[in-house]
Amino acid sequence: MHKAVLLQLGATLLATAIAAVFFGVRGAVSAASGGLACVLPSWFFAWRLMSTTRRKGTATVTAFVAGEFIKLASIVGLLGLVLALYPDVHWGALLIGLVLALKANLFAFLVKT
Repeated sequence: MHKAVLLQLGATLLATAIAAVFFGVRGAVSAASGGLACVLPSWFFAWRLMSTTRRKGTATVTAFVAGEFIKLASIVGLLGLVLALYPDVHWGALLIGLVLALKANLFAFLVKT
């Protein structure tokens, strides 16, 4: 789980660098905000799932589904918070950061542990 979160963080940093080159500081802040809106709930979900597994020995399906729902709701809430706090958001850069962070999980199986 933590490998996937680290890949999401790396994808967010890549999106931030790309947005900085093409869109400037406004784009870099937007891409970082979009990516971090995905990375932070994913990290919390992975941490919570690992602590539940260590405490009980196994994670239940209910805990996983509830955690995933809370993660998705947190992503939507953080994106709303970004839009409320940063009205000068660059939509293209925000979506690039968000999509790259979300799709980084697809490449988690390629990284050897």
